[in-house]
Amino acid sequence: MIPTARAQETPYVNPERGTFLIHGNYCGPGNRSPRPPIDALDLACMHHDICSPPRGQIPTCACNDRLHVEAEAVSEDQTQPQSLRDTAGFVADTALALPCR
Repeated sequence: MIPTARAQETPYVNPERGTFLIHGNYCGPGNRSPRPPIDALDLACMHHDICSPPRGQIPTCACNDRLHVEAEAVSEDQTQPQSLRDTAGFVADTALALPCR
């Protein structure tokens, strides 16, 4: 079970840091929040962040594949709200298009 946590306001763009947050505290390029994940999708994004190398480097395909699998599981979970499932589907599809090595 994921502890209840507050999310940053989304969407959030910080042009100086080159970050774009689409969900929770972790989903979006350049976001490595000190806050806990707010739900299963945010947890999947946190796992991807942990797996990914520092900014400017290309993650392994295994990192992106894990994000795809975890986000897709959230998108198919009928117990989750439809809005979360829709966002998770977007993240899962996007994970397949991310560059990797």
